[in-house]
Amino acid sequence: QVQLVESGGGLVQPGGSLRLSCVASGSFSSINTMGWYRQAPGKEREFVATITSNGNTNYTNSVKGRFTIARDNAQNTVFLQMNDLKPEDTAVYYCNLVTGFGVSAWGQGTQVTVSS
Repeated sequence: QVQLVESGGGLVQPGGSLRLSCVASGSFSSINTMGWYRQAPGKEREFVATITSNGNTNYTNSVKGRFTIARDNAQNTVFLQMNDLKPEDTAVYYCNLVTGFGVSAWGQGTQVTVSS
């Protein structure tokens, strides 16, 4: 089994910043891709950003230039630095990973609220 624990969510004013973290543990020999997804109230879960084991990144258009994804392979941890936050970024943010065997796992989610 794979467990993911997210942290770093909270309430922030528009234009502010937050840094999300996600630590993976459990039974896996390697991690391929780690990423972040989000789900706003009444909407489907959507892709935010991913990073591969060799550091290649991909972002959804709405966060490019504001969010940065990074990972620490030694600590099985992925981060999401979110700057210039907007009300439309409000959502529950979920961490995801795909192991070297193609197993996908999700975290429990962390709430990010952007409001004045």
